[in-house]
Amino acid sequence: MVHAFIMVKTAAGKSERLLEDIRALEQVAEAHIVAGTYDIIAEVDVPDVYDVLQTASSDVQGLEGVADTKTYIGMD
Repeated sequence: MVHAFIMVKTAAGKSERLLEDIRALEQVAEAHIVAGTYDIIAEVDVPDVYDVLQTASSDVQGLEGVADTKTYIGMD
């Protein structure tokens, strides 16, 4: 199992709606609005690294209002 964090930067005023959409994704274990450079942090639990890429690049970045993402894969 691969545990990863997807940091999401949203368009102005889109964080709350996007939080609901991100939480609805099957691969997302948790998601939270945060203060800082990024607006939402999503925790993902998937079988392999390819699934992290798929979730970040297709599922999350495909949502309307997502401006940028950065992904970190847990090493422990």
